[in-house]
Amino acid sequence: MSGELQVHGLGKAYRVWGSEWLRMASLFGLPARPRDEHWVLRNVFFSISAGESVGIIGQNGAGKSTLLKMITGTTQPSEGSVRRSGRIAAILELGMGFNPDLSGRENAYHAAGLMGYSQAEIEEMMPHIESFAEIGEYFDQPIRTYSSGMQMRVAFSVATAERPDMLIVDEALSVGDAYFVHKSFQRIRDYRESGTTLLIVSHDAAAIQSMCDRAILLDNGGVVLDGEPQQVLDYYNALIAERENKTLRTERRDDKIVTESGTGEAQFESLQMLDDQGRPAEYLLVGQKATLRARVRIDDEVPRLVFGYMLRDRLGQAIYGTNTHYTDQPMAALKRGDRVEFDVGFEVNLGPGTYSVSVALSSSESHLVKNYQWKDLALVFTVANADKPNFIGTAFIPSVIRINRIERSAALDA
Repeated sequence: MSGELQVHGLGKAYRVWGSEWLRMASLFGLPARPRDEHWVLRNVFFSISAGESVGIIGQNGAGKSTLLKMITGTTQPSEGSVRRSGRIAAILELGMGFNPDLSGRENAYHAAGLMGYSQAEIEEMMPHIESFAEIGEYFDQPIRTYSSGMQMRVAFSVATAERPDMLIVDEALSVGDAYFVHKSFQRIRDYRESGTTLLIVSHDAAAIQSMCDRAILLDNGGVVLDGEPQQVLDYYNALIAERENKTLRTERRDDKIVTESGTGEAQFESLQMLDDQGRPAEYLLVGQKATLRARVRIDDEVPRLVFGYMLRDRLGQAIYGTNTHYTDQPMAALKRGDRVEFDVGFEVNLGPGTYSVSVALSSSESHLVKNYQWKDLALVFTVANADKPNFIGTAFIPSVIRINRIERSAALDA
């Protein structure tokens, strides 16, 4: 089927040769040992079905961009293979393949030709490319006069002028203005709903969670985790926090991978959601008052303790979060054996659906500094609408709609 991708044992090494003869010998398959060898990626395996949307995440230097270049064929692998089908459109490094002395229109013609479109097809597409890019007279000015955002507009407009079987997007969209980024993501969503396979690299967790069926985490040149976006992103965040103390833990709970990390000086003993009567509750009503109660045990001296929480929707996207650093309520000089109870009172101004709570104990506003304990999917609850007017969305924002009839003017009646 068009839009399928199979990556089998893929690897990329950058080699330094002692002489040009050795380099040439290696190209012809003759035995030759490089003077130095650095593997960016190795033993990468995964497959993507037609119509599937997959996000690639990882820290800088993990090999994400190199992987995309090998998938698109702009870089050759040192080992392994890539099998792909259908028409592929890719937006990789900003301005990649653009000639700075040519105009946006001329570069658009050139780029579309390289994508396999005929002259007649390009002529037909060009008005749509120019219209979607919305850069006005700059479309006929040299690319060297463009801002990075304008380059992205042209590159994206060309790559998506016709719906491809597979769309590959690197971090290029991160440089655009807010209006065009929203416009671009809407086009991506439209193509995805029409069956286009999507492979996207982004540090925007919300984009990965909302647009992808799966996420793949790259670290140290290999695939660390392949699963649901929220699970992979939670693991990635914990991985970053625990680079030094190596206390990252995962467990499978109800078919979900739950991530927990921390050094353990302070730990959660219990976490409950209470209704407006103070009773433990798994189900809450829209607009109801509720309390998130966290009980914490201190197992070693803690000079400064910050409690934080995050409410997430079913896709793992952040709905609301805060901590006692932001509210100016940190605790100090806690001793072994101390216990602390945090009560978070709030109104359930959420739409009907299922939500999760992530919680953290740290020394500052971020668990990336001193992370005592961090737990994702620590608690799950459901919100139902029993007595409020029907509405759509994840936020309950009561509104008043006023309607005024405007009298027609006498001139219109004449």
